[in-house]
Amino acid sequence: MAAPATRRRRATISAVRSDEAAGEKGGLGGRTPNKLSCHRLQESLLSSASSFSNYRGILNWCVVMLVLSNTRLFLENLLRYGILVDPIQVVSLFLKDPYRWPAMCLVIVSNMFIMVALYTERQLAKGSFSEKLGLFIHCLNLSIVLVFPVATVLLLPSVTPVGGAFALSAYTIVLLKLYSYKDVNKWCRERDQVFVRNLRRSLSCPSAPSNGKQTVSYPGNLTVKDLYYFVFAPTLCYELNFPRSARIRLGFLLRRLFEMIIVLQWMVPVIRSSMKPFEEMDFSRMVEHLLRLAVPNHFIWLIFFYWFFHSSMNLVAELLRFGDREFYRDWWNSETVTYFWQNWNIPVHKWCLRHFYKPLLRRGLNKWLSQAAVFLLSAFFHEYLVSVPLRMFRLWAFMGMMAQLPLAWLVARFLRGNYGNAAVWMSLIIGQPIAVMMYVHDYYILNCGGDV
Repeated sequence: MAAPATRRRRATISAVRSDEAAGEKGGLGGRTPNKLSCHRLQESLLSSASSFSNYRGILNWCVVMLVLSNTRLFLENLLRYGILVDPIQVVSLFLKDPYRWPAMCLVIVSNMFIMVALYTERQLAKGSFSEKLGLFIHCLNLSIVLVFPVATVLLLPSVTPVGGAFALSAYTIVLLKLYSYKDVNKWCRERDQVFVRNLRRSLSCPSAPSNGKQTVSYPGNLTVKDLYYFVFAPTLCYELNFPRSARIRLGFLLRRLFEMIIVLQWMVPVIRSSMKPFEEMDFSRMVEHLLRLAVPNHFIWLIFFYWFFHSSMNLVAELLRFGDREFYRDWWNSETVTYFWQNWNIPVHKWCLRHFYKPLLRRGLNKWLSQAAVFLLSAFFHEYLVSVPLRMFRLWAFMGMMAQLPLAWLVARFLRGNYGNAAVWMSLIIGQPIAVMMYVHDYYILNCGGDV
């Protein structure tokens, strides 16, 4: 009886070994070295200690749920109220008088300042202007670009708040672009003075090669075509030779255009509904009203981000075959406030880094003071773009932006990982967007008697 039992045990061991060998040949790669052992040391996928990072399916689920829920709301509103977004009403946000286009005329006038910058650079390249005279003309031109739209919006009642915001945004973009244009051409002249004649990129913003295409060198870039390509390109930093895509992709272009139209259709009803809690505001219920506004207001901000930084800027880039499409990075994973501001708006971040932050460091300022100066500049333009169109000066945007400095220090000092990311999201949900809605509330109270 002992001999048959021994033979059975030997047969079982041989079968296990043969199964192990077959498993290794079948591609198990050693993950299950023994059929008798099916467990190993590992974390759950949703645990913070897990190295798993592919949540694409969950993101798709969120998108599907969002589409389904909003489709139901869209159909309900359509059946009950009809079309909520009247194209005539949208146009009337920009124009009070259909025969006068003050905001658009103001934007058209900006071409005069663009041509002044081009003329100045041409004279500097020929040596007709000294560097001091050229700097004076540029500073005067940029100062007028900053002040002229403010005076026009404040003195011309026919400019609506939305039209004024559009015009001031256009002038701010022109201001930053012309400043970059001035700096880069100055760097070109400085390099020419040390016998470097073939500038392809500035030192502070290198980019990819131009795929063997013919490049432009200074002063051959001082043309109307070159400058206006830069004016319309989705960037604030000038280069002599921008990276260009091979062709315009029609399918990509149509998708971005479709997104712009659909998202814009959603923004106006959400903005209209988000104003309802402000109709009868008193001080005792202010906190409750602000918290009630936080979610719809944040929803507006997210919609605008996708509409502008993804759909609109990619549409313009595709039309111009502009190759650098990094308009934002993964700001949603920010664990510090500083990381968020460095990654949510890449064109502005590149401009600040190239033309403001690094020059301050070269002049001897330390990093903390230079960062504070960048936040101060950003706070000024936030206030500039909100207060002037509404013809009110409440400093909500300025204070909200400057409050980011202590918040950035607190989050970086005391919070890490998921806690830091949660703090950043909280600041976005109940922070600056609420300050903007405070302006809108004050505007309606002062101008419409609280009727929304």
